[in-house]
Amino acid sequence: MNDNFHAKAAQWDSPDKIAMTKKFLSEMLFHVNPLSSWKALEIGAGTGLVGLNVEPLVAKVVMVDTSESMLELLKQKLHGNSRVEIVHGEVFDYKHQDIDFVFSAMAFHHLTDVEKTIQHLATITKPGAWVVVGDLVTEDGSFHNFEPMPYCGFDTEVLSKQFVKAGFDVKQVKIYNVITRITEEKTSNYDQFMLIAKRL
Repeated sequence: MNDNFHAKAAQWDSPDKIAMTKKFLSEMLFHVNPLSSWKALEIGAGTGLVGLNVEPLVAKVVMVDTSESMLELLKQKLHGNSRVEIVHGEVFDYKHQDIDFVFSAMAFHHLTDVEKTIQHLATITKPGAWVVVGDLVTEDGSFHNFEPMPYCGFDTEVLSKQFVKAGFDVKQVKIYNVITRITEEKTSNYDQFMLIAKRL
């Protein structure tokens, strides 16, 4: 498995990333109130910026990421925490239908097949489980400096229909943040959406 984040991992927990994470967490926890009995799963856990803030609120968090480098940094933060389960791989590697809450921040555009991922989420979530996805609205590829990406953001109407087709009720889709980048040539704004869905 290629580790596309090997070179970026050590500098990942930057002030910008931490600020972005706080906005995602604040918005997510405004809409979803995790119960202490829940088992949660994060897609694209990275170094744990989101998941380690959810962990105190639930019984267990499964943290999934394809980057070994990122997960090594995450492990250094755990100090033997038994409430965190790490999965080095894709979400398809998790096959138990025992998840109450799925969340993912800025990771969906790295997935190879989002529709297939959503269908898999329907097989590992309990009825009534919540799914929260935060990512970019469709952009021109400049967010990643035109590096090849599986998805240059998302059309939220299409994404919502994929969730509905898989057996979820989409409760809300909203723009919750705007990332502004200024270069000598221009100022670019990138909308971040949040999709909140509930398993039927």
